Amino acid sequence: MLTEMLTLGKTTFPLIRCSAVVVGSGAAAFNAALSLCGADADVCLITEGVNMGTSRNTGSDKQTYYKLSTSIHTPDCAGNMAKDLFAGGSMHGDLALTEAIGSLRGFYHLVSLGVPFPHDRYGEYPGYRTDHDAFSRATSCGPLTSRYMTEALERACRNAHLPILDGYRAFSVLTEEGRAAGIACIAADRVTEDNPAGITVILAGAVVWAAGGPSAVYCSSVYPESQNCSLGAPLLAGASAENLTESQYGIASTAFRWNLSGSYQQVLPRYVSVDADGREREFLCDAFTEYELARAVFLKGYEWPFDPDKTREGPAESCSSEVDIAVYREITAGRRVYLDFRREPSVIERRGLSPQSIGETAYTYLEKSGA
Repeated sequence: MLTEMLTLGKTTFPLIRCSAVVVGSGAAAFNAALSLCGADADVCLITEGVNMGTSRNTGSDKQTYYKLSTSIHTPDCAGNMAKDLFAGGSMHGDLALTEAIGSLRGFYHLVSLGVPFPHDRYGEYPGYRTDHDAFSRATSCGPLTSRYMTEALERACRNAHLPILDGYRAFSVLTEEGRAAGIACIAADRVTEDNPAGITVILAGAVVWAAGGPSAVYCSSVYPESQNCSLGAPLLAGASAENLTESQYGIASTAFRWNLSGSYQQVLPRYVSVDADGREREFLCDAFTEYELARAVFLKGYEWPFDPDKTREGPAESCSSEVDIAVYREITAGRRVYLDFRREPSVIERRGLSPQSIGETAYTYLEKSGA
């Protein structure tokens, strides 16, 4: 990485030259920088704040690592995983296949860096179902999984003496003949009389943009306040946008911002809504039969993103997304919605816990958990 001073008009600012620059400091950014460093690239990483972003300030939606299944009970292959990624309708087939093929290499790299994914005494890394997955491809080391990943990758980058410019916000992608040629940043610690905006320019043969998703659309959902996003600069420079429709919207809290994690559902909470006068009602009783109610709440733990197929109009056996529709109806009617963990759903209070009242899957899960 070569640094020189450049003067344009009355402004003198640092000009950095390198073969590649990575923007961001989450798990994806650090992993990209480390991979480039391993390929003998002259790379630097710039970040608005190394301790910002969703990877570091993790919520429950960052607790799951998705990869090819490593369970001895679940046969899987890259082709199956690629088909599932592609079936969402927002990913090109070649990207889906590349992600599927590389998923285990990425996973075991994190294991080698010390991320404490759980395994048994034989070295098997067991998996579980998540979202729309039927192959138990998910694994987790708890609600801080992505933080552990980010910290391990950052340690590896620092051990490789990779330059990390902290406190720099990239505001423009520089282009030359239609391709990225570098970035322009501002940084408070670069402000001088000759450089009042604190500008730094980095010229690079490759720009890797890993600065997070469109955080503004989650203003009342689960993204932490330190997730600022930075998609505007590459889009303004002419980058094409793909996969943006994969952003997931599910049930989330608004004060103490936390996602509706699966474990909160699999203890079978009561769903209640309260009107302006404080009157409470268990509104899922209107949306489901007694047999369906507890089963849908439990399966919502596996299937928390809204899925049109999992409604009464859809082809799937599960109708867990009817829970989202019922919540939406209550909110649009002016009622506040809560999960009540103090009492069982009324169907369980009346009929008790049995395969007949909550379904075989939920009953077996709770029984094995010692509930």
